[in-house]
Formats: sequence, structure tokens, C-alpha cells
Amino acid sequence: MKETIIGLLIPFAGTALGAMCVFFMKKELGTGVQRALTGFAAGVMTAASVWSLIIPAIEQSESMGKLSFLPAFIGFWFGVLFLLLLDHIIPHLHRNSGQAEGPKSKLARTTMMVLAVTLHNIPEGMAVGVVYAGMLSGSAEISAGGALALALGIAIQNFPEGAIISMPLHAEGKSKGKACLYGILSGVVEPVFGFITVLLAGLIVPAMPYLLSFAAGAMMYVVVEELIPEMSQGKHSNVGVVLFAVGFTVMMALDVALG
Repeated sequence: MKETIIGLLIPFAGTALGAMCVFFMKKELGTGVQRALTGFAAGVMTAASVWSLIIPAIEQSESMGKLSFLPAFIGFWFGVLFLLLLDHIIPHLHRNSGQAEGPKSKLARTTMMVLAVTLHNIPEGMAVGVVYAGMLSGSAEISAGGALALALGIAIQNFPEGAIISMPLHAEGKSKGKACLYGILSGVVEPVFGFITVLLAGLIVPAMPYLLSFAAGAMMYVVVEELIPEMSQGKHSNVGVVLFAVGFTVMMALDVALG
């Protein structure tokens, strides 16, 4: 159980470390650095969706024969539609969008960004929780190493998110302490929903293939809707593409080696 608790806290640690960047950096992350980090995160999440979530979901449905893909297919679409619904419920904000704004509109935009990141962190926390619930149950094709690989991958993806929240808040007048706190709080939902998911493991295990692929669909929605457009903006977007490939292969290697 100890390794499960640690695993559920790892993604939150990624957000917290990113938020703490506000204490060490005078300016916001440069465009090139943001593009590189975003590309790397997109690659990590794509590989994690395939090797840590979709493949195990299909393997757990092998008894269905040629229809073993069906739970993964259904769960994936539910994950995509869930995030699509979130984007309609809350005002959708790309990190680099918008024209010149006044202080109030900038603060409102940053507040909504915190809310958006927080809501998007919920399915990521559930994804880690689902994987650890499957590992603890012993009935899923998930190893401790595979679960750890997913947690590490999401933590890497969370690092730039923490920084991208805390640093603009400080630039808009918040103290470094408060800006860091808000960045950290945006990631609290991950371990909370992860723990809830593990506690409900008895109910979750029978639906594991659907839940694993649900998490994959939600993560892939974030990759395609948020991360890929950001890593491709401006000149020399090939930096983001190269780092996407690096993130993908690193996560693939971690999952296979640790799994």
C-alpha cells in the first residue's frame, strides 16, 4: 500500500515542483522552453495512453475474442466526450491566446486557466488511481513498474503546468508565495481522485477495461486539443516535434522496462 500512496502523490509532486519555479525565475518561461516542455509532455502522455492504458484494457478483455477491442473503444470515446463536455462547461482558454488585455481581464483569464487545469487534472488523477487499483487487485495485467511509469509520465507533464499557472499569477501582482500556492492547489485534485478511485477498487475492477481506456481518451483529448497546438506555434516548431518524439520514446521505454 505504501508504494500506491507514493505513486498517487508523484503526479502532484510534478505540479508542485513546477509551481515552485516562481521562486527561482524572474521571467515567465521562454516560448522555446514552453514549446519544448509541451512537446515532451505530449509525447509522454501519448505513449502512456497506449502502453499503460489502452493495451492493458484490451488484454483484460481477451475473453471477448475478436471483440476484445470493444471495451477500450467505448471507454476511449467516453473519455474524449467527457473532456469535450468540460471544455463546453468552462470557458476554453489556450495559454498563448488573446490580444492585449487590461489587469482585470488578465487576472480573470488566469483564474479561469487555474480552473481549467484543475478540472483537467481530475481524469489524470483517476488514470493513476485506476492503474494502481488494478495492480492491487491482482486481476489486471498491470505491474508495479507499469503503474510507476504512468505516474512518472503524468508528473513530467504536470511540471510545466504548475509553472505556467504560478508565474503569470506573480506577474499580475500576487506574491510569490500565493502564486506558488495556487499552482500547487491546482494539482491537489489528482491524489484526491486517485485515492477515491483506489478505495472504490472493488467496484472498479469489473469495469477496469472501460476505465483504463476512459483515462486514455481523456488524456489524448488534452494532447490533441491543448498540447500539440501549443508545441506547434510560431517559428521553429520542429523543436516541439522532436521533443514529442523524445517524450514518446522515453515513456515507451519506461513502461516496457518497468512493466
